[in-house]
Amino acid sequence: MLEAKGIYKSFGDLQILKGIDIRVERQQVVCIVGSSGAGKTTLLQIMGTLDKPDQGSGSLYINDTDVLSLSSNKLAQFRNENLGFIFQFHQLLPEFTAVENVIIPAILGNRNKSEATKKAQELLDFLGLKDRFEHKPSQLSGGEQQRVAVARALINDPDVIFADEPSGNLDSTNSQELHNLFFRLREEMNQTFVIVTHNNQLADMADVKLVMKDGLIV
Repeated sequence: MLEAKGIYKSFGDLQILKGIDIRVERQQVVCIVGSSGAGKTTLLQIMGTLDKPDQGSGSLYINDTDVLSLSSNKLAQFRNENLGFIFQFHQLLPEFTAVENVIIPAILGNRNKSEATKKAQELLDFLGLKDRFEHKPSQLSGGEQQRVAVARALINDPDVIFADEPSGNLDSTNSQELHNLFFRLREEMNQTFVIVTHNNQLADMADVKLVMKDGLIV
């Protein structure tokens, strides 16, 4: 459902990615590991359409859509409708409640607000946050904040969720709960994950573990 071929990326004279080929099947949990500077986050951002490879370099297909050929507006629409994102720092808006944070991608996609709110509440309930609908991020624990971020990533029923060090800011207990949640979502919601992580425990749980070194998958 996702296939990238021949991905190169440079910043000035510094070559970050040196020809990456990667294929992700539906309902897989794929973890990308490697030392800092190996190019993991750069690759994730390109696969997630947040960045582009070097001009004329490579191809990226998601559900048979040639995403590198899309205009900026079409790409933004595709990203909103088909992809979800979870980051190390939850990036919740501090003035918004949990529900309001979750529905942001749906509102950006012009979905009905009342329907999006109902879906957000269902997701938060599923994630064990039924009593936190009206809480703002400052009133939530770190683990709860990250679960709100997971609900936000799920609100538009994405085909694939990209996660960049999702447990990097959590303690060991909350990290383990988050990791277990990813596999629960894979089983119960048919979700697909591509995760960049330094957490070896999570990487060893994955269906596919890819190791990056010096801009290549080794």
